[in-house]
Amino acid sequence: MYSKNSDEIILVTGGAGFIGSHTVVVLIENGYDIVIIDNLSNSHEIVLDRISSITNIRPKFYKGDVRDKALINKIFSENKIDAVIHFAGLKSIEESLSRPEYYHENNVEGASTLLSCMKSAGVNRFIFSSSATVYGEPNYLPIDEEHKRSTGNPYGRTKLEIEDILISLSKKNPEWSISILRYFNPIGAHSSGLIGENSKGFPDNLISFITNVALGNIDELKIYGNDYPTKDGTGIRDYIHVVDLAEGHLRALKHNEENLGTEIFNLGIGKGTSVLELLKIFEKVNKVKIPYAYHERRSGDVFSSIADVSKAKKILKWKAIKGIKNMCEDNWRWKNTNPD
Repeated sequence: MYSKNSDEIILVTGGAGFIGSHTVVVLIENGYDIVIIDNLSNSHEIVLDRISSITNIRPKFYKGDVRDKALINKIFSENKIDAVIHFAGLKSIEESLSRPEYYHENNVEGASTLLSCMKSAGVNRFIFSSSATVYGEPNYLPIDEEHKRSTGNPYGRTKLEIEDILISLSKKNPEWSISILRYFNPIGAHSSGLIGENSKGFPDNLISFITNVALGNIDELKIYGNDYPTKDGTGIRDYIHVVDLAEGHLRALKHNEENLGTEIFNLGIGKGTSVLELLKIFEKVNKVKIPYAYHERRSGDVFSSIADVSKAKKILKWKAIKGIKNMCEDNWRWKNTNPD
């Protein structure tokens, strides 16, 4: 049992999901009481049992959608919520291209409903799960928070729109404290192997494809593009361990206890790893072989995306401590022990 060092109650939307569940664990470990709302459209209720196994505490859970205004008001009336961390939302770039209206309805309208209910309840501390996709094709590297925003997909546009809503909200209501956290590429899993990425349907990110090849679910990894202006021709991304990312939310939560207005922070490790490098490290540390084949570049893929994380280090006193080796080991432990 973790010692109680906070009297705060935090509402975590999408708290049964990949990043949400890891953040819930970190918050419980630091003495926060947690209330989760999740519609389980892309997660599983068994995650609550896994969180309980790790922390010996089962968070209070409401099954439902953040667009359900009556339910959100009910949650605020039944719990003395101090702050909200908002993860709930659809997150597939590929799916958003074919269903843009669906993404706008879920993500933008969901956030707007949640914020409206917060205002009615007098809750004014908010942490938003944003994404590096809002930067689009980088003009320079590493990318800092002042970089222009531009995105070529509907998913990214929902993040942009919600960011603008939050910035406008805090300007009109100076008592609000808002943190916008732009994630780069979260991978890995909890070291216990009890929680990790467990999306419904087939995942569409690189590490999940690598692990599915390793498990024999896919014959080979498709690498899209080997002619980028990088050291091995494959695209470069800034990968961050999901537990480090969860710690970033803890630091943001502590920061906005005492600081008003809206602040934006990049969360990454500040170093790029190519597709081929990630594949080779995964093979080496987990002693598996990943067959792969090169394919043509995909439209909309940027050649490199690396975070400037100096602002988070300076203001939040946060930095990522786990490297690519840890990410690959923890990801494989999770998938190998939870193949289904």
